[in-house]
Amino acid sequence: MGLKAVFLNLSGVMIDDEVINQSIIADIMLSENLRADETEYAQYCRGKSDRAGLKDLLVNRGRVLSDAYLDKLIETKAQAYRQQIEQLAELPLSPHLAEFLTRLKKQNITVGLVTGTTRSEVEYILQRAELTEYFDLIVAGDDLEQSKPEPEPYLLAIANLNLQASECLAIEDNPVGIEAAKEAKIQVVGISNIYPLHMLQRQANWTVDDLLEIDLNRVDRVLSQA
Repeated sequence: MGLKAVFLNLSGVMIDDEVINQSIIADIMLSENLRADETEYAQYCRGKSDRAGLKDLLVNRGRVLSDAYLDKLIETKAQAYRQQIEQLAELPLSPHLAEFLTRLKKQNITVGLVTGTTRSEVEYILQRAELTEYFDLIVAGDDLEQSKPEPEPYLLAIANLNLQASECLAIEDNPVGIEAAKEAKIQVVGISNIYPLHMLQRQANWTVDDLLEIDLNRVDRVLSQA
């Protein structure tokens, strides 16, 4: 069959916004009269949708949240994210991102964005970075009932494109996303933007330090033999 689609995560793969996200979550915790904890953030939020991360984080602190209240927190997070991004003179995009996306398009590979980030945040980043035209599909946190590490985000992506999992490749930066892709039977590249290479090697099919290190021809051969 070969490689027909590549799915990228947003945070950690396309943009280095980890510090921004963590600081906003810390502010939300303070607004709830709770002290932020870096270890808790990594455990409950990293790699997950905004809804799942905030819910798990606050439930762990004994809070019971209504859906309406959780919606308000997510909106607060989205507004704060945009405000902080707008203050940046330049977006902290991953090195060689546009070049990699151009390479995919030249090889007629469908490009998808599969993320737990809200659609408003995704669309703002893509518009500001002038990358919207590269993406044939966006699966955002708003579209999901279940967050990574559940496979739903990737299953929805391949269903929308009418493809088989064996025709797709995911690019993830964290164990939660890698697990989601593998549960959906999609082979996955781990990129060491947040976690060290040796840690991702335990889970991903391939690991790289840079997007341009991904050998698309090799991936195509492997998938063709699957």
